Amino acid sequence: MTSNADTLSILLDSRYSCRGFLDKQVPREDIERMLQMGQRTASWCNSQPWRVHLISGDAIERLREALYAQASSGQLEPDIPGPVEYRGEYAERRRGAGYALYNALGIARDDYARRTEQMLENYRFFGAPHVAIITTDKALGVYGAVDCGGYVSTLLLAAESLGIAAVPQAAVPMAGSALRRELNIGDDRDVVCAIAFGYADDAHPANTCRTDRASLDDTVEWVDE
Repeated sequence: MTSNADTLSILLDSRYSCRGFLDKQVPREDIERMLQMGQRTASWCNSQPWRVHLISGDAIERLREALYAQASSGQLEPDIPGPVEYRGEYAERRRGAGYALYNALGIARDDYARRTEQMLENYRFFGAPHVAIITTDKALGVYGAVDCGGYVSTLLLAAESLGIAAVPQAAVPMAGSALRRELNIGDDRDVVCAIAFGYADDAHPANTCRTDRASLDDTVEWVDE
């Protein structure tokens, strides 16, 4: 008999960031079930600060065009500032993830044109038929963003449990003005991230990419005396 821990471990081990999708819609009832599972996410004071714009159909095509146009122009303006610097092991892990993806796609390290082209695919959601844009109440500050991070993790596992492939995207909020214009997002909310989702195209080379995880020795300090 499979335990709850075994089931969770299976989902964690099988989930990956999908960057190539089939042109096939996810049934509405499966999307709603995924979102219902996401609502069980713990949050500070049960504030549940996340709000979701769920975009599909003709609307996602318009959004792709608007975001790609802004990102291609270089006018990036995230609500939440990105990291000041990746240092030490964080820089190494970031490089490792990038190299793994480029190797899967056959992009040479010095092929900056193709690297830029691949980066811009973020703004087309890698061809996914659906995207969720996650926002938080600006007044909640970092606590609201942290809660949304937990919500994103729950949604990713919920999607995996339903056979839905997904990829969380920090790049998408950088095209902030296009997002706000297309989705009518008010100034009282910060855009945290996007989650593109659908069914994986198993023949796409990007979907062979996997990243490793640090050991407990690298991430945990035991204090018991």
